[in-house]
Amino acid sequence: MSISLSEQAYQKIRRMIIRLDLAPGEVVREDTLQCQLGIGRTPIREALQRLAREQFVTVVPRRGMFVSRLDVAELSMLYETRAILEPYAARLACARGGPEHWEAMAGCLARAERPGVPPAELIDIDRECHEIIWAAAENRFLTDTLDMLYAQSDRLWHMYLADVADMLHAVDEHRPILDALVAGDGDRAAELAAAHVRSFDQQIRDAVTLRLGPPLAGA
Repeated sequence: MSISLSEQAYQKIRRMIIRLDLAPGEVVREDTLQCQLGIGRTPIREALQRLAREQFVTVVPRRGMFVSRLDVAELSMLYETRAILEPYAARLACARGGPEHWEAMAGCLARAERPGVPPAELIDIDRECHEIIWAAAENRFLTDTLDMLYAQSDRLWHMYLADVADMLHAVDEHRPILDALVAGDGDRAAELAAAHVRSFDQQIRDAVTLRLGPPLAGA
């Protein structure tokens, strides 16, 4: 199935924001994006409108459009939302998923076993594992929400952890989740999914606290 130009623009611009090619607070210029992506004005505008709704960009009247800043005080809200929805998705996936999902997930994890896999590729593998679970859950409303939340978490990882985090450990946490899914143990899959999200949140909090000072610890 072909992807519309608007969807292509959306995915590419969001990736630029997540990977900090467009930094927080940076001005977003439609003409520049058209040149960079080779996509016309209307799909770019539609993509930016969607990104504004998802709070990746902010429109300031009479000033323009800017990449949204990430308020570290909102970390707790990001965590508490994912901590509810990711385990729920794991339960649904356990009930609705099939061998094709778990084989795909095993294939993703096998790619992480190669020596010297760079951290950026490891986080791509982590994301693919989540996406497979969301697909198995068969709830597009849940998937859309989790996709947006994961993207914000991914952005935080690039801001604070890209140079220091042990991303291989995070990927390895998917292995027992996969075992639980294959076994049809929804409670165990949900428990492990919650622990996975909690571990990521703690790494982010530790990194932010180290950089900005201890006040965040009570957030």
